[in-house]
Amino acid sequence: MNGLRKKDLWNYLSERITFTLSKLKRSNDRKVANLVTKNGKQAAIANTFGLPAGKEFSCPGATSICESVCYAGKLEKLFKGVKVNLLHNWELLRNADMDTMLLLIDEMIVEFVNDCEKKDAPKLFRIHWDGDFFNDTYTYAWKTVITNHPDVQFWVYTRVKSAALILKDITNLSLYYSTDDENKEIAHGLKLNEGIRLAYLGKTFAVTESKMKELTGKPGAKCPENMKSIPLISSNGSACVSCGLCVYGKADIRFSASKK
Repeated sequence: MNGLRKKDLWNYLSERITFTLSKLKRSNDRKVANLVTKNGKQAAIANTFGLPAGKEFSCPGATSICESVCYAGKLEKLFKGVKVNLLHNWELLRNADMDTMLLLIDEMIVEFVNDCEKKDAPKLFRIHWDGDFFNDTYTYAWKTVITNHPDVQFWVYTRVKSAALILKDITNLSLYYSTDDENKEIAHGLKLNEGIRLAYLGKTFAVTESKMKELTGKPGAKCPENMKSIPLISSNGSACVSCGLCVYGKADIRFSASKK
């Protein structure tokens, strides 16, 4: 075996097997899909990534308002397989050092890019369909990966102020600070001083319009999927990609918890 002892070979294979089993897992999310199946009902490529939600996991900036309406958290409870995948990602990342985080995240994005190129799909990747930036090391790891893949358009919402500051002004990242009545002062500072886009959540669109005007001087755009003017997914594509407002950071955005 060219001087490679059986013990050394076994150790090498064991390391490779462990590494393979320890990859981060992407998710299929119909709302953000960059490519849909022929029947227009499912995502054809897994183009998003998640971590378990809540302050006890990956959401240090969670407010009581977002926790009360968190659709991702509800999916965790409804579908056991979803929570299993999220916990898998969490266990790999939560105590990892920078080098390990970089390796794991970059490998995931490389595989995503390969999938897109095989299927001739636009390289659009949503960071955190569930979860958030749980510490600055993790945020810097994402910053490095994003800048190393300029051919991919990333978009993300965060309630973590430090993450917003670390990730602002990256050309191929559409960044939103997720805002509600509990953190609007932070949001106002980020908008005024850093020019960071806001995504405001309130009970109704009327309420969010008045709040957004207070913070930015403009009403902002209503999420068309949230207001039921476009479908979650169809043969024409997913709601987020069809709309494009958040994907490309075209405007501040508003969401209504009541969808009214």
